[in-house]
Amino acid sequence: MASELARLQTTLTYKFKNIRLLKLALTHRSFASDNNERLEFLGDALLDLIVGESLLNQYPKADEGELSRMRSSIVNKSSLAGIGREWNLGEYVLLGAGELKSGGNSRDSILADAVEALVAAVYLDGGIVACQRMVDAWTLDLIRKPESSQDKDAKTLLQEKMQASGYDLPIYKVVAIDGDAHAQSFLVECWVEGVEHAHEGRGSSKRAAEQQAASEVLKSLEAVLTSGLRGN
Repeated sequence: MASELARLQTTLTYKFKNIRLLKLALTHRSFASDNNERLEFLGDALLDLIVGESLLNQYPKADEGELSRMRSSIVNKSSLAGIGREWNLGEYVLLGAGELKSGGNSRDSILADAVEALVAAVYLDGGIVACQRMVDAWTLDLIRKPESSQDKDAKTLLQEKMQASGYDLPIYKVVAIDGDAHAQSFLVECWVEGVEHAHEGRGSSKRAAEQQAASEVLKSLEAVLTSGLRGN
């Protein structure tokens, strides 16, 4: 369990001082009475605050209704569940036997709740700056382009393409983080089965860099397919 939690903390790019908070954030109510529901409550409020403040700064001329719609397009069960899948939270969430048997570790509601609980756990463990940094890492690109956040992004398209072809899911690896904490640049590699070498992506957040890398892989796969068709 310790090695699994260490792997998750690497994914989150945050190391807990109080590991109990991390374990609690991953504990579903079906597993124990001491579970992540209270953390979900706090995490939901924190996400509204952090994303709301970012949108307020990014769009100074937007009215309340516009800001609310943009925030809803970014912070919702579907998008949070998508983040949970990117983090492979299904491997870490502690579920009761019934929930586990019924596929709870891949259910949107459980994954989204776990993401909210993790946001709260990071806040309680490291404060608002650490929490904001983590949230910004996977919402910054959506905040800059909220109108497209409902569309299927490159990572989703690549994952669906690999699954449809019977291949393993893409593997993303952060290979470099440059710049100061408030202006970081992430370099990410994406490896997929059937492609000889990794493709790189760079962005102002880990998520943005992963999206860029996935986009490059999709271009490569399209080129290979096109070349094959021409050869026929």
